[in-house]
Amino acid sequence: MSRGFVLCADDFAMTEGVSRSILELLDHGRLSATGAMTNRPHWLGLAGALGAFAGRADLGVHLNLTCGAPLAPMPLVAPGGELPALRDLARLALRSAAARREIAAEIARQVDAFAQRLGRAPDFLDGHQHVHVLPGVRRAVLDLVAARYPGGETYLRDPSDSVAAIRSRGVAVGKALVIAGLATGLRRAASRRGIVLNRGFSGVSPFDPARDFGADLARFLHRPGPRHLVMCHPGFVDDELRRLDPVVATRPVEHAALMAFRPPEGLALSRFRDLG
Repeated sequence: MSRGFVLCADDFAMTEGVSRSILELLDHGRLSATGAMTNRPHWLGLAGALGAFAGRADLGVHLNLTCGAPLAPMPLVAPGGELPALRDLARLALRSAAARREIAAEIARQVDAFAQRLGRAPDFLDGHQHVHVLPGVRRAVLDLVAARYPGGETYLRDPSDSVAAIRSRGVAVGKALVIAGLATGLRRAASRRGIVLNRGFSGVSPFDPARDFGADLARFLHRPGPRHLVMCHPGFVDDELRRLDPVVATRPVEHAALMAFRPPEGLALSRFRDLG
């Protein structure tokens, strides 16, 4: 009997090229989940195409507090109309109660934007650059999920795994350990609120286009957890992506590897609800 895992593409709606890549991979059954950046302008035009995969893949919100513009003014967090860099967001969220209120309101707006276009609750929430686990952001995310989806039908990404599992994979080990450290305490806090999380996480990448991503993808499946989730970042490159995001050259490499990917024997692409 095969053991399931979720393979999730981040950044849907970031750009047209990233979104076309994800839609192609979904259509070929090479992904089982994707998270949408619902504050990006492309969301309005692409939501319908994504919604066609409801029931076939997990469709969620990729909460975005560091890329582009917010859905409404955030005078403290985005005073010039553009969301801050990750380090500045982390500092504001930690130090300012007023900034935390702005962040909580923007999180709610992004979740609302998903429901308004697709007419349904998201299957999951996670965060661009893992912002959903940051101190000062985490509580707002947990409170929203607990209040809106008390039945556990919407899960939350835990971007951590055990030190032993991370080291066994041998891919971007230091980076994966830092992210896991940021998520310390998330599982306990989510459990108190009855929120469901994945158990087992991989996909942290050095974003080096010279690497064999197909081989890395196989490594991400070493020592899978009982509800394992693998993230990825495929895309087609366009001028907008070059302006917007530092992760550019590896996206078509990931797309090609994912198109050729077949899970190893004993593992199967799954939706989260089918993991037990």
